[in-house]
Amino acid sequence: MTHPSPPSLLGVFAHPDDESLLSGGVLARHATAGARTAVVTATWAPDSHRAPELGDALALLGVGEPRMLGYADARNPESAPGRPRFCAAPLDEAIAEIVQQIREFRPHTVITHDAVGQLTGHPDHRHTHRVTLLAVEAAGLAHLYPEAGKPWRTTALYAATHPHSGVGDLGPLLTRVGKTLLSVPDEHVTTTVDVTPWLDRKWNAILAHRSQLERERPLPGLLSRLPEETRSRILGTEHYTRIDVSAGTAGDTAADPNQLTSDWPYPGGARRSSRTGNYGASGPFGQ
Repeated sequence: MTHPSPPSLLGVFAHPDDESLLSGGVLARHATAGARTAVVTATWAPDSHRAPELGDALALLGVGEPRMLGYADARNPESAPGRPRFCAAPLDEAIAEIVQQIREFRPHTVITHDAVGQLTGHPDHRHTHRVTLLAVEAAGLAHLYPEAGKPWRTTALYAATHPHSGVGDLGPLLTRVGKTLLSVPDEHVTTTVDVTPWLDRKWNAILAHRSQLERERPLPGLLSRLPEETRSRILGTEHYTRIDVSAGTAGDTAADPNQLTSDWPYPGGARRSSRTGNYGASGPFGQ
């Protein structure tokens, strides 16, 4: 039996640690299967203390070197001294930077934040969602941002999200430290992924963000103080909403309607167990 090649995957996230917390399982799964996999991070300077932490996390996930745009965090101007906040940067400039990353890496699939800002509604999360959607479309149009490289049309775009029914143990964990809790209706989720086979790699990548572990409110620190069983329940499932993008040609998986859940091989083997978008331990994101 022939299998399609694993689709190349580019994650675009707001901060160092977002990639591991939100999509560490899917990133590790694609990398394990031999897919070209990379992460763009919008905020924090490449010479900040968080850059080597991000590098360590990405190495653990197997997704290559950091690609840091170097904007300032909306809530921490010292994250990139002298640079504008990502939310305040000229929109065309921000789009052009992500277009360049897309055209350079040429991914079949892009994953990013959802529209509500990932439970806490962080403004950088929301802005990364907006800019990435615009950049994915613009990257395929030759007359837009011609200085950013040759056009490339991505064939699948997913937003990492949390359904109402999937908040579970995260709810009290976040509200206890005064964080907002924003989730989406269950019907907005198109793909639910069991990432327990990659949970150790995902957790170790989260732990690589060392500066976030001792602080009271960041999620890596909150998770590190939980019992392992509770933490595994929180991190063992990832939820995504597929967002329509223009049809196009992007290699031999372009016709695949489920870039995240294709039946392509990886160490250990896997077969699709469901056509509903929910994939358990026996599905392609399983063991």
